[in-house]
Amino acid sequence: MFGFKFYTPTKVVFGKDTELKVAELVKEFGGKKLLIHYGGGSVIKSGLMKRVTDILDEAKIEYVMLGGAVPNPHLGLVYEGIDLCKKEGVDFILAVGGGSAIDSAKAIGYGVTNEGDVWDFYDYKRQATACLPIGVILTLSATGSEMSDSSVITKEEGLVKRGYSSDYCRPKFAIMNPELTMTLPDYQTACGCTDIMMHTMERYFTNGGNMELTDSLAEGLLRTVMNNAKILVKDPKNYDARAEVMWAGSLAHNDLTGCGNDGGDWMAHKLEHELGGLYDVAHGAGLAAVWGSWARYVYKDCLPRFKKFAINVMGVEDKGTDEEIAIKGIESMEAFYHEINMPTNLRELGVEATDDELVEMAHKCAVGVGGSMGSAKLLNEEDMLAIYRACK
Repeated sequence: MFGFKFYTPTKVVFGKDTELKVAELVKEFGGKKLLIHYGGGSVIKSGLMKRVTDILDEAKIEYVMLGGAVPNPHLGLVYEGIDLCKKEGVDFILAVGGGSAIDSAKAIGYGVTNEGDVWDFYDYKRQATACLPIGVILTLSATGSEMSDSSVITKEEGLVKRGYSSDYCRPKFAIMNPELTMTLPDYQTACGCTDIMMHTMERYFTNGGNMELTDSLAEGLLRTVMNNAKILVKDPKNYDARAEVMWAGSLAHNDLTGCGNDGGDWMAHKLEHELGGLYDVAHGAGLAAVWGSWARYVYKDCLPRFKKFAINVMGVEDKGTDEEIAIKGIESMEAFYHEINMPTNLRELGVEATDDELVEMAHKCAVGVGGSMGSAKLLNEEDMLAIYRACK
């Protein structure tokens, strides 16, 4: 195992009606004038936004509002938010929504507190030195951005999707009421469950150090999400299942399931980022579409981990060769994706990519990771293209 740093400063307030505590939490962390950042009209149609603003009004907390965050959040809106915050003297950002609103809020927070172009951080040209404090009211269990150090933004020019991580952007608080996720379409719920699991699997499939305790936490989290994702297919209003998934989403991406390893593989995410940037697909669905092809390409180089995963997570019997067991584990995961109506290739995702587009994505992916990346197996541009071609 490797030594590690585990830092999770976010205060979590979890349970029914917890959004009613928003004013006291903002005050606790020093917010005096807020930017309320959100996505589409769902938080307005559901009545959540009015409840929030009524509470803030009663507490005499000033705010301005910026909607419009979309899946694969856009740099253009980030720039708009930076300008608005500077003009209005905003000192705290409240993100109301899912990962897109939170990621966009983090980028805005960087842009307000650092000189120069905020895209420089996502383009790996320099490092942030600060971020406006951020609070979250979570409405979608998926990205784990409510407790993580990371955000992902898409630059419209060139359709480039990139992530940036620093502890400065970790939210000060996260309000998590599972009831707020009950209005989601079934597809979004399934995409969220897939993303949660992938955050854990990226850290699990490594060739660089592991801890038994961390493995057990990761395996338990994966089994829990799978069990409850299947419940939610049949019973979308099940509070307990939504609570399990919501908490799993936070734990999957606050680094708990990666303690003691080499930092994880992350190539499935990097491959999906190019899909999301070019075709604007839902992140979780894109991950499901590429995962099986990635797994088949790398499993022989990470065979002990794939065998352990097959047995401990997917319930495959310990019979046959290690390779046979590993393949059964991959096939079982793909069967689970189908069970929750997720795709397992680009065709099922609805993407009819030309070979030229696959070549373009592989090149962008290689550039984005600095040439090569991966822990289960080190991948270069040629490998990335082979995986894209395999998942057509």
